[in-house]
Amino acid sequence: MSTPEHITVKEELRIYIDPLTPDEHEALERSILAEGCRDALVLWGDVLVDGHNRYGICVKHGIPFQTTQHPHFKSMEDVHLWMIDQHLGRRSVSDFQRGVLALRKKEILAARAQSVAHAAAPEPCAAEASVASTEPTTAVTKPAADPLGSREAIAKAARISTSTVTQIEKIQKSATPELVAAVKAGDISINAAAAVASLTAEEQVAAVAGGRKELRQAAKQVREAKAQARAAAVGALLAEDKAEGGVADAAPQEAPQEVVKEAAKEATKEAVKDLAEPIKPLANQQEGESDQDFIARLQRILADLQAQNAQLKARVAELNATLAAVTA
Repeated sequence: MSTPEHITVKEELRIYIDPLTPDEHEALERSILAEGCRDALVLWGDVLVDGHNRYGICVKHGIPFQTTQHPHFKSMEDVHLWMIDQHLGRRSVSDFQRGVLALRKKEILAARAQSVAHAAAPEPCAAEASVASTEPTTAVTKPAADPLGSREAIAKAARISTSTVTQIEKIQKSATPELVAAVKAGDISINAAAAVASLTAEEQVAAVAGGRKELRQAAKQVREAKAQARAAAVGALLAEDKAEGGVADAAPQEAPQEVVKEAAKEATKEAVKDLAEPIKPLANQQEGESDQDFIARLQRILADLQAQNAQLKARVAELNATLAAVTA
């Protein structure tokens, strides 16, 4: 059995994984008080790697515990990767936490691969010498590919969808600490949080302060604004196509043909109308919001729409194809 004097608790490792909720910690404490500390704490030398909650409870109540040394740790990176893998396999970890951990693992592996590649690259003077030398040279081993080099691989490691990975990345990049805390607490879904993260920091904080209902409303408004912008983009593309002759009126011909053309035009208009029907007006400038902040908010929303341009153009192409087939 180990004693507290023989164990070092590093703060960076203690907080590396999200802490237990108060209810989870209380349940663990009850279990240890009733059954003792069944699982050994994992050490790297005298540094505590796994079992911080159990260690704290055991010390608090004077409960004995066992420890085990991990034989394969060579660096703090190895410790981090092991901790991540341990928690990725636990059912109690939320989808958001697993996504964050998988992305963190990707960063570590990418940095390690880059370091290996840099170390393997020959120095300029050495490269010149090798060209002049007639001695055979040994080929440099190519670094292994990053196993988490794609969103699909990250999603598989975290057991979530690729779209959820994208949303978590957006949350990590743009969400305020208050919004992130709301996601971790389960007050807002990952999908909704990714939408709210496109708002200004002040708007995010205000939405979180308003509780779950305000958060849902903020996410709804962002989605409606994006939908309105998508509909406007479709309309603009259709208008541009018409101006270029894609839906140009033909010269007067026999009446039946004119009727068919008019019907085709109306069908195109109705298709666009169907796209915009469920969409509410674009969010107006908020009270107290400066023109600069309002423009910046709209620019962020429009930037998100760029990724969907291909789908919009495909839809317009389908409409034009339908029109062409009817008027042929």
